[in-house]
Amino acid sequence: MPFVLYLLGLAVFAQATSEFMLSGLGPQIAQDLGVSIPAAGWLTSAFALGMIAGAPAIAVLGARWPRRRTLLATLTVFLAVHVVGALTTSFAVLLTTRVLAALANAGFLAIALATATSLVHPDAKGRATSVLLGGTTLACIVGVPAGAVLGRYLGWRSAFWAVALISLPALIGILRSVPSRSPGPASIARFSVSPRLAALLLLGALVNGATFCSFTYLSPVLTDVTGLGAGWVPVLLALFGLGSFAGVTVAGRYADRRDHRPVFVAGGILLLGWIGFALTSAYVVPSVLLVLVQGALSFAVGSTLIAYALYAGSESPILTGGLATAALNVGAAAGPVLGGLAIGGSGFRGPLWVSAALMACALVLAGSIKLAGREGPG
Repeated sequence: MPFVLYLLGLAVFAQATSEFMLSGLGPQIAQDLGVSIPAAGWLTSAFALGMIAGAPAIAVLGARWPRRRTLLATLTVFLAVHVVGALTTSFAVLLTTRVLAALANAGFLAIALATATSLVHPDAKGRATSVLLGGTTLACIVGVPAGAVLGRYLGWRSAFWAVALISLPALIGILRSVPSRSPGPASIARFSVSPRLAALLLLGALVNGATFCSFTYLSPVLTDVTGLGAGWVPVLLALFGLGSFAGVTVAGRYADRRDHRPVFVAGGILLLGWIGFALTSAYVVPSVLLVLVQGALSFAVGSTLIAYALYAGSESPILTGGLATAALNVGAAAGPVLGGLAIGGSGFRGPLWVSAALMACALVLAGSIKLAGREGPG
């Protein structure tokens, strides 16, 4: 894989860290800026909504620019708003920076997916995608815990400074290493969402919804249902992240074979895993094992579906990347909402059952379409 892909992955790591780190910084921000903790939660919601809206919109605008220029512009905005966020004493300003950061993040990821797949062999899109999405999984393992530690000892603003500093070498690397290419307006004019692409995007949203439905509430499941001490939670969250990284890495090679059978096998095991987790979550050993397994399978299946979508929409990779980014974030936003509703009716096992239901829906949908193929460009 070209070295520039890892620079793009570093930027994705910084962006994913920024997206997830507020889960551990909310109380500090609320106290420092004089708002309630629920109000501080708006920072997370604003980021998710900005990602959903920004990915396709900025992809359309960015498709008319050289890719290097768009990557540099979106990453510069992302870096700058984190500096503003680290300096501000106004909650309204901080909220605005989160929206702008999300828009920049969404646009960057859409263009980065297209750029990564254009820099490798046409049959290596899955491996290129896995490098970028590996940055997200590493954020779960390293970035988010490190942000929590910085917040605890140096204040929440230090985490914002850290994200800005991590983005800087990626910005310099992109300036020097990414070729200036643009697909031109013609790729927008002829682009249409085929039924298979639409189904793949919906599948990505369902699988990511299942993942974040349970991941969001993993802490209370492990403490209130499994009975583990609070000190074990960061360890098991990191274990989930390690599984996710392994899943993304392995899945990249299988995605490039464009053979649908591994997706069905992994998806079926993933469904059984969520059911098993719901049934055995009171026991330590199966819970710990399933945290690792479900992390690996969730991101393996999800990243494979995104790679298939990039193959299916290869006539306009930037717009396809934007739609894929939006689909992932629809799942990431809807999953926790559904899981929260389930907690009210079924307790902390509820999100695990919702994840199983979402995976069942995904498998039914997957059985009705051709997931992967070699027809068309790319």
